[in-house]
Amino acid sequence: MRETHYRALYILVNVYRAWRPELLLLLVFALLAANAASNQAEYIGGTVPEFEAGQEGKLEMGQSDLLRFGVKSRTVAIDYAKIHSLEYGQKVDRRYIEAVLVSPLFLLSKKRAHYLTIHFQDAKGVDQAMVLKIPKSAVRPTLASLEARTGLKVKVQDDEARKAYRG
Repeated sequence: MRETHYRALYILVNVYRAWRPELLLLLVFALLAANAASNQAEYIGGTVPEFEAGQEGKLEMGQSDLLRFGVKSRTVAIDYAKIHSLEYGQKVDRRYIEAVLVSPLFLLSKKRAHYLTIHFQDAKGVDQAMVLKIPKSAVRPTLASLEARTGLKVKVQDDEARKAYRG
């Protein structure tokens, strides 16, 4: 009886050891995917001449003094001290197309787009504005990081956005 118990324990330990590298690899890929998703942003518009509306890029806030937004080989670096104001808003739409094509139940759900507007002064001393569409999963960390690094409060444009940001 005791020998059977040890044998089962031996099998369990070997199964755990065999799966451990795969689980670790899966966890690493999940964390990388989450990080990649959180710094994605879409340039919607503004006065920055380097970008066109609708371009997908990366919003990088890893440095303590600079915010970077880049699309392919073009990047804009914004000094946190030169940011004048931050605004956050949402655009809420009903899912009409999905309701017509798939199911009327889609009328009960809302599609939300999250927008961040950054007003800043560029390296030449010219006032600029940039509107970015950010993913839902990145709203709170992005806004909290910007508030901490700039010392400014984010202006929330409406009640729906206030609920999403402040909870």
